Amino acid sequence: MHDIRRIREDGPGFDAALARRGLPAAADALIRLDERRRASLTAFEQMQAARNALSRRIGQAKARGEEAGPLLAEAAEMGEAIARAEAEAAALGAELDAALAALPNILDPAVPDGASAADNVVLRSWGTKRAFAWTPLEHFELGERLGLMEFEAAGKIAGSRFTILKGALARLERALGAFMLDLQTGEGGYTEVSPPLLVRDGAVFGTNQLPKFADDLFRTTDGRWLIPTAEVPLTNLVRETIVEEEALPIRVAALTPCFRSEAGAAGRDTRGMLRQHQFMKVELVSITRPEDSEAEHARMTARAEAVLQALGLPYRVVDLCAADVGFGAARTFDLEVWLPGQGAYREISSCSNCRDFQARRMDARCRAAGQKGTRFVHTLNGSGVAVGRALIAVLENFQEEDGSITVPEPLRPYMGGLARIAAP
Repeated sequence: MHDIRRIREDGPGFDAALARRGLPAAADALIRLDERRRASLTAFEQMQAARNALSRRIGQAKARGEEAGPLLAEAAEMGEAIARAEAEAAALGAELDAALAALPNILDPAVPDGASAADNVVLRSWGTKRAFAWTPLEHFELGERLGLMEFEAAGKIAGSRFTILKGALARLERALGAFMLDLQTGEGGYTEVSPPLLVRDGAVFGTNQLPKFADDLFRTTDGRWLIPTAEVPLTNLVRETIVEEEALPIRVAALTPCFRSEAGAAGRDTRGMLRQHQFMKVELVSITRPEDSEAEHARMTARAEAVLQALGLPYRVVDLCAADVGFGAARTFDLEVWLPGQGAYREISSCSNCRDFQARRMDARCRAAGQKGTRFVHTLNGSGVAVGRALIAVLENFQEEDGSITVPEPLRPYMGGLARIAAP
């Protein structure tokens, strides 16, 4: 959400920021709408003042025993006009809010320019790609050969983009989630949260999925939304709250199912479990003072990297270009894990600094000790990491020629000591 005062102060700068995202200028139209809103509010307030003065005159007339009928009739007419003026001001305010809410966050100046994902910048890589003596298989080929990953049965139950995991693969998914959460709440210093999986409109608006991305969400019959990520409930923990700055940063993590309609992904990644309607993910959220969010962004990205390093999965860190940064983010670093079966890097984590964009939508503020004034907090979110994609990466990177899977050392305690997954 944007501050109209900032736009009034620097309309050309705001339009230049939109242009970096490939969007047309909007400042003049927003400023004109705000001028109409302010004029309407002024007229409303002036009419209220006039009515108050008229009310005093009516009281004085009655006190003197004078006929107040004409004044009362005038007051009735004025009341109707005030109601119309109030409605007009409210409508213009709602129109302005909707226009502001439809515009994405301002990009950090450090975000690289670019027209597509092809212009993203690789910052660093980690790990050595394994050299295979055979052609490595993709995860769905491995899972089906093991007899532990079923797509046809899942389709009969729920339709496309669902997967059934069985036996050791089901346990491996559970092990990955538990391992990641333990790592982040242990050395990572995050507090574990078990949040609601169903949320109200305000919560989804606060984390900028509404109104723009409503088609990507699932909605229940009573008007709630299934969370697309635990970012939604975790970030909204500070909704409509003033946090003392001494309590910041707040770092929270959750392992939850996530639900996405994938409305914009028709025809993409239809094989296997790369893009699902339902998946597990460890989410990291930080709430910070404004001056601390850049350092927190680097820290959060390092925490996501720690998962992949512990598992021995090669990856690279990518600085998303202007065309690829998400709607609510000022800057985003993606972690892309190497999948030898695909022969490609694929996203497994996205760590974003949203600055005060979400805080304004949630009215989440902080206050320094001894100060009366408040300011908006900064919010950050990142995957620490996507469990399903980590499972894919483990299968493809640790596959053996006979189709079995070597279990990475850190996961073995969570697997009851199992070191190898083979066909039953």
